[in-house]
Amino acid sequence: MTAPPRTSAPQHPIGRIPVLDVAPCVDHGARPAKSVVGEEFTVTATVLREGHDAVNASLVLTDPDGVEHVQVMECTNPGLNAWSAVVAADRTGWWSYRVEGWSDPYGTWVHDATIKVQADVDTELMLEEGARVLERARKEVKRDKAAKAALADGIRGLRDTTASAAVRLRAGTGAAVADVLSARPLRDFVSPSAELPLLVERELALSGAWYEFFPRSEGATYDEKEHRWTTGTLRTAAERLPAVAAMGFDVIYLTPIHPIGQAAKKGPNNTLDARPEDPGVPYAIGSKDGGHDAIHPDLGTFADFDAFVARAEGLGLEVAMDLALQCSPDHPWVTEHPEWFTTRADGTIAFAENPPKKYQDIYPVNFDNDPAGIYAEVRRVVQVWIDHGVKIFRVDNPHTKPVEFWQWIIADVAKDHPEVIWLAEAFTKPAMMHTLGKIGFQQSYTYYAWRNTPWELREYVTELAGEAATYMRPSFWPTTHDILTPYMQFGGRAAWVVRAVLAATLVPTYGIYAGYELMEHVARPGAEEQIDNEKYEYKDRRWADYEVGGPKEGQSLAGLLTQINTIRANHGALHWLRNITFHSADDENILVFSKRRVYADGGEDVILVAANLDPHSTRGTHAHLDLPALGLSWGDEFVAHDLLTDEQFTWGEHPFVRLGPETTPVHVIHVRRS
Repeated sequence: MTAPPRTSAPQHPIGRIPVLDVAPCVDHGARPAKSVVGEEFTVTATVLREGHDAVNASLVLTDPDGVEHVQVMECTNPGLNAWSAVVAADRTGWWSYRVEGWSDPYGTWVHDATIKVQADVDTELMLEEGARVLERARKEVKRDKAAKAALADGIRGLRDTTASAAVRLRAGTGAAVADVLSARPLRDFVSPSAELPLLVERELALSGAWYEFFPRSEGATYDEKEHRWTTGTLRTAAERLPAVAAMGFDVIYLTPIHPIGQAAKKGPNNTLDARPEDPGVPYAIGSKDGGHDAIHPDLGTFADFDAFVARAEGLGLEVAMDLALQCSPDHPWVTEHPEWFTTRADGTIAFAENPPKKYQDIYPVNFDNDPAGIYAEVRRVVQVWIDHGVKIFRVDNPHTKPVEFWQWIIADVAKDHPEVIWLAEAFTKPAMMHTLGKIGFQQSYTYYAWRNTPWELREYVTELAGEAATYMRPSFWPTTHDILTPYMQFGGRAAWVVRAVLAATLVPTYGIYAGYELMEHVARPGAEEQIDNEKYEYKDRRWADYEVGGPKEGQSLAGLLTQINTIRANHGALHWLRNITFHSADDENILVFSKRRVYADGGEDVILVAANLDPHSTRGTHAHLDLPALGLSWGDEFVAHDLLTDEQFTWGEHPFVRLGPETTPVHVIHVRRS
């Protein structure tokens, strides 16, 4: 058959069966959609054709070995051309996907034959045409013996003139034949969309619990007589790891462990008059002892670091390193490569500023002056830490460096180390946050700390779990070493409980900064950060005081964090982002949401959370649940097992909840059928 002429540029040929609006599609297919192993996501498209013949669509998922996996799509609005399929990839690597539109000769025949045979119009003709469609389906599509036998039975039944027309029709339209044609359909005029990229990564890229600490504080002690600190080391910090692992965290995140410069060194509470014994800010990287590829001599050696990583791995923890691309004036780069910085009109190198904040102790790197040299050096530095067992980098202020640099280095590292995960600490404009996710960062800090009302969280998480989830995975932190919001300063214990629970259940990845267990809530006047901030000094939290038998037993939230992480470990519904549903409540201070996951074996996991976002008062109200979103039917009742308190309730569509400081500020409910 002679091929028809095709449309030429500037238009792209639309295809015999038009396939439009394939999603997810990141930047018109220039960048990959993302998922992790086993994570379900939905592919949608508009597929149509002229006339009244049946049209259908298939999703073709191509694995890293080039093997195609074909799945028939479902029309979600019959007659109006919207098609979708839920899909999941079973291993890491670069995949691709496309949607194929096609004419459905069997579907067309079933529709027409059902109408005509029932009306006794062209009955024999329609039955014979059905037999011929099945003959084509048996011959043209590869099938096993059972499928071929089912089609042969259908063909014989359609041509059995001793039977009634209705019986003959059922032979060609019954379940046996329909199932064969549904699994492996006969497809005419197959018209593919463009191939779109999909990057499938390991689960920790989407779901994990992080714990941050300053290694120099873990094991630090203060001599009351000498009024002098003794620093913690990597060896003493390793002694804290069993407690972190026991709380159920997955990642131990270290603030910078490099040498700290003495020039313009900051003292306690960001003062400019540091004493010689003050440790300085770990982000003022570089001294005579080295730069980004060195360890502060107070902390130890690379042998000590290797021992720390090994101890962490033995406890089931991965080590995340802080990658902060800025330098103390004492950094070796400043003398060896002054062109890597910005020189002002007076000949001085510009220090970092974020008005009104000033960072006199650090010089930002200027990537425009020698990009090739800077790219190569940073890539070398990153490899140093990868070679010592680091698989995760928390990148400080990536939005202040060129996006194309991050795209290059993340991709270059992934060539040999696809397991490496990058977290963007990008508290910046949404466009930049989203772009960093699109070009390679697996995770991103978010505005969670400043979203404190139910409507703010509903709106924000709906955005994050929607189209943005295709390329950006959020990480929720109630506080960090830089952030202590008024909500946390003045909300009391209820605020600290609620914010930890919500961070750990609204999204799959969350993080805690050391000291969260102790509810450290006093701010430096005029700033949304802690007074006596650990960035500028050592902090001995005297963890033993909060353990059983200690003078402060029962005053720590460590038990709550352990419960939260245990719940997360036991409930796969909390490992995904896109499966969230928000419910309503009469009281505007109550946030209600659920997550549901259905497994391949038919089992399911459903978690329902109800939280009072007013930390100062106890409130009672009715929640209004979307029962089908919980896998139930309208009118059903279910067992509501609170995993935090171990209480059980019988709930229906409109349960009454009472939440607040006087009772419990939050329910984490495992939904079980009655």
